[in-house]
Amino acid sequence: MGYTAGNYDVIVVGAGHAGVEAALASARMGCSTLMVTINLDMIAFMPCNPSIGGPAKGHVVREIDALGGEMGRNIDKTFIQMRMLNTGKGPAVHALRAQADKFLYQQTMKETMEKEPNLTMRQGMVEKLIVENGECVGVITKTGAEYRAKSVVLTTGTYLRGKIIMGELMYESGPNNQQPSVGLALHLKELGFDLVRFKTGTPPRVHKDTIDFSQTEIQPGDEKPKFFSYETKSSDNEQLPCWLTYTSIETHEIINENLHRAPMFSGVIEGTGPRYCPSIEDKIVRFSDKPKHQIFLEPEGKNTSEYYVQGLSTSMPEDVQLRILRSIPGLQKVEMMRTGYAIEYDAMVPTQLWPSLETKRLPGLFTAGQINGTSGYEEAAGQGIMAGINAARKVQGKDPVVLNRSEGYIGVLIDDLVTKGTNEPYRLLTSRAEYRLLLRHDNADLRLTPIGHEIGLISEERYNQFLNKKAKVEAEIERLRVTKVKPSEVNPLLEGIGSAPIQDGSNLLNILRRPEVTYDLVHSLNPSDVELDEEMKEQVEIQVKYAGYIEKQLVHVERLQKMEKKKIPEQIEYEEIQGLAIEARQKLAKIRPISIGQASRISGVTPADISILLVYLEHFNRVTAATASREG
Repeated sequence: MGYTAGNYDVIVVGAGHAGVEAALASARMGCSTLMVTINLDMIAFMPCNPSIGGPAKGHVVREIDALGGEMGRNIDKTFIQMRMLNTGKGPAVHALRAQADKFLYQQTMKETMEKEPNLTMRQGMVEKLIVENGECVGVITKTGAEYRAKSVVLTTGTYLRGKIIMGELMYESGPNNQQPSVGLALHLKELGFDLVRFKTGTPPRVHKDTIDFSQTEIQPGDEKPKFFSYETKSSDNEQLPCWLTYTSIETHEIINENLHRAPMFSGVIEGTGPRYCPSIEDKIVRFSDKPKHQIFLEPEGKNTSEYYVQGLSTSMPEDVQLRILRSIPGLQKVEMMRTGYAIEYDAMVPTQLWPSLETKRLPGLFTAGQINGTSGYEEAAGQGIMAGINAARKVQGKDPVVLNRSEGYIGVLIDDLVTKGTNEPYRLLTSRAEYRLLLRHDNADLRLTPIGHEIGLISEERYNQFLNKKAKVEAEIERLRVTKVKPSEVNPLLEGIGSAPIQDGSNLLNILRRPEVTYDLVHSLNPSDVELDEEMKEQVEIQVKYAGYIEKQLVHVERLQKMEKKKIPEQIEYEEIQGLAIEARQKLAKIRPISIGQASRISGVTPADISILLVYLEHFNRVTAATASREG
């Protein structure tokens, strides 16, 4: 028999990286929030690599922080190595990556959640949703507890009908031998949701004392680390190195000899795996011309001897995994502590979602994270904070917050999912963002902090600090524009760095535009009265050097925004629109885009279809307005 266990504004199911951001956002926006999870000891657990950030993913973490989320703050407290990647390239692809102390990361996030006043945490297995009058109004757990709410967010990760696969061995399980969620997956099917079967994997873990580091290359952290959160100003975290080695000819021979035992090739695995994070056996087959592949040895924490073998994700049988490991330089005598495995799970077809991450089929139900077909902690957390924000705003009777593609990588991620769908676990890449020069690691606060403040996740104090930074940067750019220098003042410095001398007087702005000139050099010519910190200096330099490119992208964004502002009423019947191609009708009817901009990004919808749709909308809006005025 069921029993009434409590009433809340928002219920979040799951406590992975999507769940924690959703629950914290909702609670901090003033909603009474319940988080239900299978195991409270697994909050913000890292079942795969113990790291946060990297290309595109690091941008997302900065955006989460700029909106008022927790991931950036948490990794800054618990990192054991911090590195800025791609520093030899332009600022659009600079990417911060941190190795986490995975146990400390988890523990610190759990403490943060336990201290959140509006947040209640419960251990339990959600089996069913409560549906009344076509809306989701709560959840029922295995023990019969009925929790009611005005919004429910599902962040079930890879737990839905999870199945672990190692060679010939298969068993039902969530990641790291946790209980799988079977009842909820079946219930979602009963409710009419389309689910797909995806797969991901993880490599073996090995004992530190059995690694010969002398045969590997050291990969240290940055001497002066940067941080993910705009609130973090300094850190005394001790940094631990990672180590680089490579697969050998012997490794490739072992894998090729045992392909008949590899579930990927024997037909045991049904789910589609992530193309951008293939297993080692997949890499050996697909890139057979490559004599070796990189393998990184990464510590899992300060107080553990476990090392993560990055680049060796596999579902090979356990005995083969050990042979593979011992064929790699530095690992000849290694002891394997945990076996690598593949995990299959059910995921939601994401075109069933509105851009707010609310499901179209069941109002009041939101989904976020790997249930939506993504891979990665950062992609999950980015969706989590947006689902939490929009679940809370639904309760508050406010319009959802939807980031567009020019505002953030989170906007690109969600738009790709709900507009195009995905036929494999989706990974965010810088190449997916057409406005990546605007969506830089350094300017996430300028893009998103005003939104975070408006929705109530950024404090007045932090917002004022942000406004002060913005004003100082703008004032300094203006000062550089109006400050003139003579050739005699600037040429000795320019010649000293191999830069061409100037013939006539110039302003400091034009001097700084030169690729080889730094802000510090320009500042030394004519120091400002106002002291800028390193982040402000970086911002001045980037905005000045890339002004031309940024302006060009802003022109494109303006065009995009005109398309996004042309809203499509929900009641449009696409079957009635004459001239639309059959494929366009079917796709538009299925996805039900909210704007012309979104409609134009649906695969199979051509520019000709968009022109017909625009003409139809104009007629539809005129008829609707005329009908309203007659009735009025």
